[in-house]
Amino acid sequence: MTETVHDQRHFQRIFYNAEAVISDSISSLACKVVDISLKGCLLDFGVPWPGKHDARYELVLRLSEDVTINMVLKFAHGAGSQVGFKCEHIDIDSITNLRRLVELNLGNSEMLERDLQALSGL
Repeated sequence: MTETVHDQRHFQRIFYNAEAVISDSISSLACKVVDISLKGCLLDFGVPWPGKHDARYELVLRLSEDVTINMVLKFAHGAGSQVGFKCEHIDIDSITNLRRLVELNLGNSEMLERDLQALSGL
């Protein structure tokens, strides 16, 4: 029996439709967050991805005026205007904000704790 992609995931993804900005050392590009987890995100650019596959990017997702999530990302996969990124680094404040967002959206703190334990074991 084959596993689906969802079954293979170690981290719960939450669907979160929000505006964000992704930047490299040269430019910034507006995008929409389709989903996000403790290990990455799926972004929609509205047009085919114009970026480089081997570059690092910084994502800034503003949850409110004073609450943001900042992640350093690396390209993972893409199809059309949607691109998946792997989280290479996230600061402690951003992980706290993302943790709260995931907890609120999952409605299950036990699932979040499992994700955090898996993250610390990587």
